[in-house]
Amino acid sequence: MNSLLSLIDKVFEIYLFFIFIWIVMTWLISFGLVPAYSRFVSGLMHFLHRITEPALGRIRRIIPAVGGMDLSPLVLILLIYFVRDLIREMFGAGYY
Repeated sequence: MNSLLSLIDKVFEIYLFFIFIWIVMTWLISFGLVPAYSRFVSGLMHFLHRITEPALGRIRRIIPAVGGMDLSPLVLILLIYFVRDLIREMFGAGYY
């Protein structure tokens, strides 16, 4: 059981990493520091969009942008941390 819980925890960590990379890349593109038309950047953003959009899109339907700022990544990050802590409480903290 500990191996399964550890695997679930690692999947959450990897997904959080993808969310953080998506946030940083959107900032870099919007400030013009990274060219959006670059083949590597557009491929990376396409990959990140396909990975993160299913969860972020559902949150965006509930919580709209406030003042032009998208809060869905913040809500998703908090939700992931909440679920990770909930799993740790339910099954014991010593599995990782």
